[in-house]
Amino acid sequence: MGVMEFDHIAVAGDTLAAATQHAELTLGLPLQQGGEHAVFHTHNTLLGLEDGLYLEAIAINPDAPAPDRPRWFDLDRFSGAPRLTNWICRCDDLDATLASLPEGFGQPVSLQRGDLRWRMAVPADGVLPFDNCAPALIEWEGEAHPAARLGSSGARLTCLTVSHPQADALATLLAVHLHDERIRFETGPRRLEAEFDVAGNARKLT
Repeated sequence: MGVMEFDHIAVAGDTLAAATQHAELTLGLPLQQGGEHAVFHTHNTLLGLEDGLYLEAIAINPDAPAPDRPRWFDLDRFSGAPRLTNWICRCDDLDATLASLPEGFGQPVSLQRGDLRWRMAVPADGVLPFDNCAPALIEWEGEAHPAARLGSSGARLTCLTVSHPQADALATLLAVHLHDERIRFETGPRRLEAEFDVAGNARKLT
C-alpha cells in the first residue's frame, strides 16, 4: 500500500534570501546554509526541527542554467510574497506508494546534494495534485538525512493545516498511507499553515 511519514516543509520565495528571511522572522531562528540542487537548479537553506523534521527555504538559483523540465514545487510559476508552499512525506518504497495512488503525484527523479541522495516524485508539469496541497513524496537513499545534520533549534512543529476546497477528498486519499495527528485538513481556500512551539512561544508560518 505504501506508508508515508511526514518529512519536512518548504518555504518558497522569489529569491532564497526572501524565503529565508520570511522563515527566520516568523520563527525568530536563524536558518543554516543548505546547498544547490542539480536537475531543477534550485538552492536552499535549512532549519532543524524537533521530532526528526526540518524546514527548508527554497528558490530558483539565478546563477544556474535553466532546467530541461519544469522545476519541482511549481517554482517556475511562483510569484508574490514568500510563503509556505509545500509539505513533503518520505516513503520506504516510492514506486509502490506511487502505484497505489492516482496519477498526478509524479514520477521518480534521482537527485543528489553532496553525499545526500534521494528520489523525489515530481509531476511532469511541476504541479502536485490538489493545487500543490498534496504532499510531495520522497525516498531517501542510504542512512543520510538532512535533519540529523542540522543543529537543534528547539522548535517543534505542532500542527500543519492543509486547507483546500477539496480537503476531504485529499484526506480520504491519504488516510490509508499517512497517520500523523499533527496534520489537519480543512475545507476552505487553498492555504498551508504550520504552527510551532519555539521555546514555549507559539508561532504561525504561512
